[in-house]
Amino acid sequence: MKRSEDLYIDLLKQTLSFQLWPEPPMPVGYFSTRRKSLKERAFARLSRLTANWGYVLAVDHSYSLEARQGGEVWPGYADTMIGLKRLDNLEHCVRSVLADDIPGDLIETGVWRGGSCIFMRGLIEALGDTHRKVFVADSFEGLPAPEPDKYPQDTGDTLHQYDVLAVSEDDVRRNFERYNLLDDRVVFIKGFFADTLAAAPIDQLSILRLDGDMYGSTIEVLEALYHKLSAGGYCIVDDYGLSTCQQAITDFRSAQNITDPIITIDKFGVYWRKT
Repeated sequence: MKRSEDLYIDLLKQTLSFQLWPEPPMPVGYFSTRRKSLKERAFARLSRLTANWGYVLAVDHSYSLEARQGGEVWPGYADTMIGLKRLDNLEHCVRSVLADDIPGDLIETGVWRGGSCIFMRGLIEALGDTHRKVFVADSFEGLPAPEPDKYPQDTGDTLHQYDVLAVSEDDVRRNFERYNLLDDRVVFIKGFFADTLAAAPIDQLSILRLDGDMYGSTIEVLEALYHKLSAGGYCIVDDYGLSTCQQAITDFRSAQNITDPIITIDKFGVYWRKT
């Protein structure tokens, strides 16, 4: 029989990732970029017309259970898009640093709707931690436009054009409040990583979770924060399945002579424990 805190943690994972319900159809254009195709513009006009009659024009994506659990899709209603496998990994890493008394706070860089950070805050609460903070770092405006002169690896990246990835700080705070997990141990760091993380009020980390997708957004986090990650702490990379992110990880590890083995979580995520 599971203990009450374990039941809470399992329920929190299922709820944040929307695994308890089927994925409903999403309004047409919800996942479109700002540069819409001719077909998308036509559907947008039709959608506005049906809205006048009180109807919503929607698309049934029919995602498989495996894809949803593996965090392989952009969900419409979940508070996190990382899926159950990466949530399980996050739980494993947090339990490990608490059990081994590894010093330091927890951070995610690139939080979308805040689900992973909400999970970390609920997890440490359920496991009896009374002092660690959870840092919530994001522009809250979506991803930055590529800087090809600085990071040629990001040339042609279009993620900054997706409005669905731009979730405001107020919306993320409301999501924390819905789970009754917003308090003074949740610290928001607003702005693009290059402008905020080096001067952020972070002394030491036990969990460093990266979710920046791009080369620039990945390597900027590592350069600003990796030296603050305690020995025995975990570096978790959400987007290693993307070539730009993977290259940033490879370049940083090579420059810093990091040889800790990289462990695969699922099709996208990896992690390693700092020695």
